[in-house]
Amino acid sequence: MKTPISTIFILCLFFTNLIYSQEVDNKLKYLGQAPPTTSPEIFAPNLISTQEESEFGSVFNQQATEFYYGVDVNGKSEIRFTKLEGNTWSRPRTLLSHPVYSVNDPFLSPDEKRLYFISQRSIDRHDVKEDYDIWYIERDKSEWSLEMVNAGPSINSNKNEYYISFTVTGDIYFASNRAASEERQQDFNIYVSRNKNGAFQPSKLLDNTINTNAYEADVFVDPNEEYLIFCAVRKEGFGQGDLYISFKNKEGSWSKAQNMGELINTPNHELCPFVSKDGKYLFFTSNQDIYWVDSKIIQTFKPAQNNH
Repeated sequence: MKTPISTIFILCLFFTNLIYSQEVDNKLKYLGQAPPTTSPEIFAPNLISTQEESEFGSVFNQQATEFYYGVDVNGKSEIRFTKLEGNTWSRPRTLLSHPVYSVNDPFLSPDEKRLYFISQRSIDRHDVKEDYDIWYIERDKSEWSLEMVNAGPSINSNKNEYYISFTVTGDIYFASNRAASEERQQDFNIYVSRNKNGAFQPSKLLDNTINTNAYEADVFVDPNEEYLIFCAVRKEGFGQGDLYISFKNKEGSWSKAQNMGELINTPNHELCPFVSKDGKYLFFTSNQDIYWVDSKIIQTFKPAQNNH
């Protein structure tokens, strides 16, 4: 039986509208910003990255319809967010802040039901302490509970824990100065805690292809653990702190980290790397603003890494 021409026309119109609506949705993602090239650009200038404030660690959700980021306000940090509501992004507003302690470095768990971050809030009371711990809040349907939960002793110590990122299986990478001497408290290293049946296991220090006797922190791990990007302070660096990258080799170990070069790094401090869930964009902080760049730049380092 032949399909009536009118039916074919309606079906064509339906699929045309469907494709068009998807294009519109894609244009609305990432705050509707024009995609960057392979040269870093300030992300959402005068909306997210402003001249009046310092913006730091940031993270998008899987659909690129929610954005969380840290902002320094008069020497104390808070977490703000914006999300796509219909065809419009909400005005950025504060999600977490406190008059005494800071909150910063937001990162979503793999299932996006938790938002992790760092804070120097004490565990037993709403007060400030000397070191930062990793905490999280939980999402109930579409709303966040503002009840802060400490990530526990497998992650936190009596020293500083900074910045968080996750593998797809829920393993958590972070930095800490727990092993630093009293004279060298800026000697941060990168650790991993494996997730076993929903529980974090005791943290382990990464080997010396990543960690040195200097500063390594602000680590982003590819969800499939194919590469790490982190901030380090080293003699061959371009400035106050540079982004470095390491790839996992065939044997399952991390290759020796290499500087990501002067296209990314400057005389300023580059930190807080994050690669979007679709793998398209690398975000990072530089000169107190959030930048983004086409993630193709990551692959330019891979052949050299595989030679190690």
